[in-house]
Amino acid sequence: MKYLENVDEHSATGLDSIMKRQVIICGVALATAVSTCFAAPTPARQVKTAQREKAVVALEKVATEAFKNKQVEFVGLDAGGFKNVDAELADVPKYDVRDNSFADMRVAFPSANMAVITYQVTTQATHNGQDTSGTYNVASVWTKRERKWRLVFHTFMKSQ
Repeated sequence: MKYLENVDEHSATGLDSIMKRQVIICGVALATAVSTCFAAPTPARQVKTAQREKAVVALEKVATEAFKNKQVEFVGLDAGGFKNVDAELADVPKYDVRDNSFADMRVAFPSANMAVITYQVTTQATHNGQDTSGTYNVASVWTKRERKWRLVFHTFMKSQ
C-alpha cells in the first residue's frame, strides 16, 4: 500500500484524464482506419465503374449517331433561344453530318445516378449548306431514372 500513499485527488484525476485522452485517440484512429479500408476502391468497384463508364460512352455515341441520322427527341437552347420539340425537329434536316470522330472521352460519376461525360469530337458536317466541320469540345450530363440512363443536358463549342 506504500505506492498509494503518494496518490492524491489531483494525481488520480490527471491519470484519469490521460486515460480518457488515450481512449479517444485510439477510438479516432480505429474509426479512421476502418473508414479508410471501406472507402478504398476495391477491384469490384473499379470493374463496376469501368462498366458504367463504357455504358455512358456508348450511350453518348448512340445519341450523336441518332442526331446524325435525324432521329432526335429533345428540346434545345441556342443563341436564338429555346426551341420546342417541333422547332428543333424542323431544324434537324438542315444538318448533314457525314462523319464523327471521338477523342479524349472522360466520364465522372458525381453520384450513383449521374454521369458527366466530356470529350472532343471532330466532325464533317454542314448546316443550311454552310460548312460546320471542325473539332468541338462536348459535355453531357446523364441521369439514371427508372433503371435507364437518360440524356438531360448536352452542350458543345467549337475549339479554337
